[in-house]
Amino acid sequence: MKLSREVKTGILVLLGILAVIMGFSYLKSSSIFDNTRTFYAVYDHVGGLQTGTQVSLNGLVVGNVTGIRFKDTSGKLLVTFSINNDFEFSKNSRVELYDTGIIGGKGLQIMPAFDGAPNAQSGDTLQSGTRPGLTELVQEKLTPLQMKVEGAFTDADSLLTNINSLLDDRTKLELQQSIAGLNSLIRSFQGSASTLNQLLENNSEELDSTLKNVNTITANFSKISDSLAKAGLAKTLGELQTTVSNLNGVLEKIESGEGSLGKLTADDELYNNLTEASRELDLLLQDFRLNPKRYVNVSVFGKKQKEYELPEDDPANKQ
Repeated sequence: MKLSREVKTGILVLLGILAVIMGFSYLKSSSIFDNTRTFYAVYDHVGGLQTGTQVSLNGLVVGNVTGIRFKDTSGKLLVTFSINNDFEFSKNSRVELYDTGIIGGKGLQIMPAFDGAPNAQSGDTLQSGTRPGLTELVQEKLTPLQMKVEGAFTDADSLLTNINSLLDDRTKLELQQSIAGLNSLIRSFQGSASTLNQLLENNSEELDSTLKNVNTITANFSKISDSLAKAGLAKTLGELQTTVSNLNGVLEKIESGEGSLGKLTADDELYNNLTEASRELDLLLQDFRLNPKRYVNVSVFGKKQKEYELPEDDPANKQ
């Protein structure tokens, strides 16, 4: 049977169309002969997710993303993906958007739920979610640290500003002068230390001799203390302490009015009597000096003794 040119041309055209369809399906990572199920998920942001990205379930690749478009005027994105696996999971399962690597790239993974709810059917819209990537986690941890560092720099800047406001030209000049004076003082100490070292070097022999003399004096004192110990100094000191104790006892008795001395020191009447007697003795001696005839009367020729008359200024009249 001979085919006409028109039939051959039609067959070639059909084969070309079929090849184009199969190539386009291959590029989209989908097969036109497989029995796949199509699901949907809605995201606010897909983070660079692309058509043809693999979809995994418990780490096993079960499908790929077939389309991404805006759902409505709200800006939400509707992600279409197909699954070529007969594994059943609940319609309450979750589709999670995650980072596929450190350098970037997004993928979808199904988090299956087995809660007794009806199984997911082709055409269902599953719950969506986004798992933070490494970049987001690092930013989440570094953001508070960045804020603290910025606050520390702000405080340091404020501190430096306050210090600059305090350190005016006069204060800076005085501070420089103080530092210069401190340097001069340090140089003076260094010079004094050098002079002292030179003095010690020049008089090292005299210092050695002095230290030897000190050692000799210490040894002599040690011998003297041994001699005093052997001479009974401890016994003498003990007896002296006993004597002092006895003397303290006697003084306490005198202060308390015991014994003769105690009565003499504590008896006011005796003191008053002695004072009165002393005064009368003084008057007697004074009267004897002024009026000796009252006490001694000598008559040589037997002349009658004249009666003594007490003078008006006699101290005895003052009583």
